[in-house]
Amino acid sequence: MNIPSELKYTKDHEWIKVDGEIVTVGITDFAQGELGDIVYVEVETVDETLEIEEVFGTVEAVKTVSDLFIPVSGEIIEFNESLEDEPEKVNSDPYGEGWMVKIKMSDKTQLDDLLNAEAYKAIIGA
Repeated sequence: MNIPSELKYTKDHEWIKVDGEIVTVGITDFAQGELGDIVYVEVETVDETLEIEEVFGTVEAVKTVSDLFIPVSGEIIEFNESLEDEPEKVNSDPYGEGWMVKIKMSDKTQLDDLLNAEAYKAIIGA
């Protein structure tokens, strides 16, 4: 299982890549594996400012639909529009082309509450 050490993680199985005040968010390799074949990703919160843990979108797989929770408070500034036509990128490349949104953080201190790779591995039993 792929759990890159340079990323941060949430208990909701999302990964966060920090680049200054902008963070890129997607779901982890574990999450996409549990969901199965992803058929649709919906994010209708672009240009909205959300508080930590609010739902920013959904991911639909053959088996289920799951909410996506914002890992840090801030404004959703971009959605990976390639997922509209190719949602399977989340399965094939969850940490690369399968990213979901970019957020302009409003409170960088919230990053301190995210998990590192080792803590995330412990949660999923990897």
